[in-house]
Amino acid sequence: MHPNLEIITFEPQYKEAFVELNYQWLEEFFEIEPYDRIVLEQCETKILTPGGHIFMVLENQNVVGTFAFVKLDEGVYEFTKMAVRPEKRNQGIGNQMMTFSIRFAEQQHWKKLILYSNRILENSIYLYQKYGYKEIPIDEDIPYMRGDIQMELEIKKAD
Repeated sequence: MHPNLEIITFEPQYKEAFVELNYQWLEEFFEIEPYDRIVLEQCETKILTPGGHIFMVLENQNVVGTFAFVKLDEGVYEFTKMAVRPEKRNQGIGNQMMTFSIRFAEQQHWKKLILYSNRILENSIYLYQKYGYKEIPIDEDIPYMRGDIQMELEIKKAD
């Protein structure tokens, strides 16, 4: 556990970091798709306004990661736009993001989280499975060309 790590709700001053972190990993592994540009650059109207959430991960006040929830249906959200600065990977930040995201979903009384990924992102797939995500048949209308796996996590009732 990072003592200097803080997960906070998105604020407008973090938009540039949100976009930049996601563009960085997309360019590293794939390419930025038109859908990515729209969702990232219009995150307020495409994620927040329809009922989604964006979180920023700060270490000593510096942005080191981010993730978001896009509302798909009542109680069903896409866990998406998860990114960690390259120099901060493999330090347990992803684990903290997953723990936080699941606890948040439980507190919101959501039913399930779904995500889309790609099998070449082996570390990410492993992380999702570690936290209980299960592979399910992929939606025909998946919004990402790179997506070749869909996973879901049934949310347990919060205590």
